[in-house]
Amino acid sequence: MIDVLITGIGGKMGEAVRTILENDNKARVVCGVDLHAPENCKVPVYKSFAEIKEKVDVIVDFSSPAVVTEELEWAVKNKVPAVLAATGYTADDIEYIDGCSEKIAIFRTANFSLGVNLLVKLVNQAAKTLGENFDIEIIERHHNKKADAPSGTALMLADSANKAFGNSKQLLNGRSGIVGKRGSEIGIHAVRGGTIVGEHEVCFAGDDEIITLCHSARSKRVFAAGAVKAAKWLAGKKCGKYDMNDVLDI
Repeated sequence: MIDVLITGIGGKMGEAVRTILENDNKARVVCGVDLHAPENCKVPVYKSFAEIKEKVDVIVDFSSPAVVTEELEWAVKNKVPAVLAATGYTADDIEYIDGCSEKIAIFRTANFSLGVNLLVKLVNQAAKTLGENFDIEIIERHHNKKADAPSGTALMLADSANKAFGNSKQLLNGRSGIVGKRGSEIGIHAVRGGTIVGEHEVCFAGDDEIITLCHSARSKRVFAAGAVKAAKWLAGKKCGKYDMNDVLDI
């Protein structure tokens, strides 16, 4: 049995992970870290990593980039691999995460959906095929409580498209005012409203034709299920950086 620690266990995604693991016969939640313990939680919830008493095989983190330093310090000290499912990491955060991956196994991706990871591959293939004759615009839509923009998934899609051009294109977040003629950039636009779980649309606009690739998530459960799959796969792995391409054969 794989013993899981959930960082952000009091949030909606933490609850989704906890619910999935309640009926899992290969992994279970043994504790959580959160400032606020959820109601009717059957495992200990700590306000800091220093308080943890349980033996843990893997961390699943759906919390905030604000805890990543404390979290990975504890993970490295205790040799516990971590699945990082939060978004909004800064360049310094990513540098720190990469450094820790030399000591423990770290799984990080902007989106745990199988469909989204397939979309990432399709976007790269489309960009290679269509080339410079098509302008690329990305539109992402999320609920009104999402703090970061653009989404990590939108950036992942933009990076996938940009690889087809040797990472030569500028990523432009939104447009405002008199911006002049469009250049060769990849445009990214964020929409926030209501309870939208997550929608991503990649538009390839050429002369007299438009190709659109898109994905719509109807429930947060799809991301929680992907994180659980990643956690069970990551437990026991040697140090290094991993993502969904290592888990899924797509």
